[in-house]
Amino acid sequence: MPRRNPPLVQNEIYHIFNRGVEKRNIFSGEGGYKHFLETLEHYRVKTPVKHSKKTLLKARGAVGLPEVEILCYCLMPNHFHLLLRQISNNGTATFIGRIANSYTKYFNTKYERVGPLFQGTFKAVRIETDDQLLHVSRYIHLNPLVSGLVDSLKKYLWSSHPEYINEVQNEGSQLKINTEKILSYFHSKKNYENFVLNQADYGRSLEELKYHKLD
Repeated sequence: MPRRNPPLVQNEIYHIFNRGVEKRNIFSGEGGYKHFLETLEHYRVKTPVKHSKKTLLKARGAVGLPEVEILCYCLMPNHFHLLLRQISNNGTATFIGRIANSYTKYFNTKYERVGPLFQGTFKAVRIETDDQLLHVSRYIHLNPLVSGLVDSLKKYLWSSHPEYINEVQNEGSQLKINTEKILSYFHSKKNYENFVLNQADYGRSLEELKYHKLD
């Protein structure tokens, strides 16, 4: 039977993920990654305007009630992960639905294709404990390393990991995220970096990846 998401409620934290239909790549080149991040930022806050390059740029300075608060993310060639807190009623479903529709239109126009891009409804796992919160953040940030895309997480632009270990915002992203929640459990950013990397070998064994298998 198809997996059903739990009820999504305000102020709860969720691990949200989805992949391309037929496991196809949803990001091809730097432009796709950047556009998806811009789309995340645009729809993170409630806005009445339609999505376009012009309104995306304006949205970076938009003021309004956020739908969600993003704690961390990682974009992989054929799937994405978000760790977020729902702020407004039905905010997560609205946020992800708008992202999927907008990015699919962009992708289909660019590559002259039709039909859905994502594999059904997004998946959501509620974060119930502090340990789970930290584990999932580590799992998300380790994705590029355990999959072999890079040999160092510092080289991967399409993740919030650089913002967790550096004082400056990830240059590959204009997306506003809240790192304070997770970093509050650590004495320093270096401690968090060590926490993530200490499980890199375990992640490569694929045992940890079974926790949120996308199939």
